[in-house]
Amino acid sequence: MRLGSATALLAGAVFGYVIPAFAQAPRQDAFWARRATGTITLNGVLNEPAWAKAESMVVRYGQDAGVPGSGWKPEAGIAPGDPTFATLKLLVVGNQLYLGARVRDKSIGGSKDFNRFDGFLMSMKDHASLGAPKPPNEYFYVWWFENGTDPQPPGQLPRFKGRWANDDWTIPRTPEQIANWDAVTVVNGLSNSDAAEDVSYTVEMRFNLTPMGYDVTRPQGDIIEWNISIYDCDWFWPIDLFRFSSNRVWWQSPWGLDMWYDEVHIYARPDVNTGSGALPTIRPELYVPNGAAFAAPTVNGTLTEPAWAAAYSFDIRYGDDALRATYPGVGPYRSGQYQPSVNGGMALIEDPADATVKMFFRGDDLYLGFDARDQFVQYYSAHGNPFDRWDGFLVTINEKTLRGPDNNITDRTLKFEVAQNGTAQADGYLATLVGAGNAQVALALKAGTTVDTMGVADTGYTAEMRVHLPALGYPTGLGDGTLWIGVEHMDGDSFGPSSSFAYGNRAWWFREGNSEETRHDCCPIWAYMAPSPPTDAGEVVERLDGYFLAGSYRNPGPRPVIRYALAAPSDVTVELFDVRGRLLQKTALGYQAAGLREFGLGRGAPGSGVYLVRVHVADPETGAQRTALRARMVVVK
Repeated sequence: MRLGSATALLAGAVFGYVIPAFAQAPRQDAFWARRATGTITLNGVLNEPAWAKAESMVVRYGQDAGVPGSGWKPEAGIAPGDPTFATLKLLVVGNQLYLGARVRDKSIGGSKDFNRFDGFLMSMKDHASLGAPKPPNEYFYVWWFENGTDPQPPGQLPRFKGRWANDDWTIPRTPEQIANWDAVTVVNGLSNSDAAEDVSYTVEMRFNLTPMGYDVTRPQGDIIEWNISIYDCDWFWPIDLFRFSSNRVWWQSPWGLDMWYDEVHIYARPDVNTGSGALPTIRPELYVPNGAAFAAPTVNGTLTEPAWAAAYSFDIRYGDDALRATYPGVGPYRSGQYQPSVNGGMALIEDPADATVKMFFRGDDLYLGFDARDQFVQYYSAHGNPFDRWDGFLVTINEKTLRGPDNNITDRTLKFEVAQNGTAQADGYLATLVGAGNAQVALALKAGTTVDTMGVADTGYTAEMRVHLPALGYPTGLGDGTLWIGVEHMDGDSFGPSSSFAYGNRAWWFREGNSEETRHDCCPIWAYMAPSPPTDAGEVVERLDGYFLAGSYRNPGPRPVIRYALAAPSDVTVELFDVRGRLLQKTALGYQAAGLREFGLGRGAPGSGVYLVRVHVADPETGAQRTALRARMVVVK
């Protein structure tokens, strides 16, 4: 029997209350694409009512379009006299993503020369592709006509290049290519002519998500991995040396085929539409536990202090697709693995990379623990670059405010390897931090482990790292607590200097790293260092692929709180039992949207003791139970 709304309100007042989210900085890498009702006609006008209700994003030259990856760059080395100002909107219809863009521009056009054109360079990660990480696919829609003749004809419109287009722009696109990607542009002015100033151009574009492995029609929706770079060339038709400029500004990543900096996470699901009102909060992909309740660990590599037992932990393992599928957010698609060539070959990996990584913060310091399970712990030194044969870890953390040459937030590479004497040998920026007293790293060999290249069976090693975050631009107290991080595990097994059985392999969690030896940069996890110290190691994320308990806080405490996730809109009822199984309270919370939810005991909480909680999740249409989640609360008064 389903309780009515009055009963639900009364029970909630007596028994519990829904806890608001922590006060954290909103994610700037995430964006909602509302579902539009009706159809959208690609005519470059954006006159359907849904466009007026779509969320807007303004991308401007010289202004940050969102940390950590957004930036801008003068391609010709000259600051623009007419800076880029673009308004972008995103909608979904069926399993199609629509982009609407209005770009103010006094001089519109293109040429046969690269960077001397206007238009969009976009990327969408291909979730239908095999392997990991999922690769980017290029969507290039620009006034760039290589092999053409300059000056380009006045009035010419952009061409398609990339995944659903031909390299030769003179060959018409096929019906399949058009069905999977199409656009129409309207120019308010005359392209490829500066006889009179232009005003703007408008683009209406459609992406078919099905061949890219996305499905935003599912009740739980999907997260589309995407980015856009806006090219802007001015006063080139004909060239005016006193006014000419060529520049680019991007939202999270500048390229289509290279995975740089970050990406836009486009959230879409059926219940978030143009008539659904306020948008759901997109939470961080990870909450990093606060270790303030524990003594600071001694950084000696052993992971024996109590704080490590309460840390957030995850595994990294080469060849384990099922493990990657459990990572939060877009982790299943951004995490991956790589086997480099060693001694000119690709030997069979007998002992793949396998480790557990732990993480917490305390005060202004971030602590990371590493537990590597490795049968062959080795140190290899040779001429050239031995990185592919390292045993060790690479951590990338973005600076808080420092920007690089592309005006995006800089990331730092903190890496260490197992040294010949069995200690941790810091490398990269980690060595700089250690030298300045702003970091520590230590390593301890497990029982029976020796560092050699003779193939003697080992058990592995553990390591600890402390990073003083103010050395990466964080204010004292860590400011808004936002953290962008990725972790990579390197495992090289050599069996002698020139053995044909030698191999290297590495696997990573979210971002592989930004290093001269690695192949990818994108993308860090968006994490939040919560000020309230949790008392468990539960993961707290908004995931879109299941119903699950997501940890708790103030548990034990006078008013414990549990967190749970809903894969689809549901009716929720919470029951409280004592340890003998007697039902003490029943609270009907009613209809709740998909995502992460919280429930806490209110002032009417029972006395001190251990209590069992059962969260019933039902279909709101039929009342049929979908699942029942179970948790434990410890009340201490």
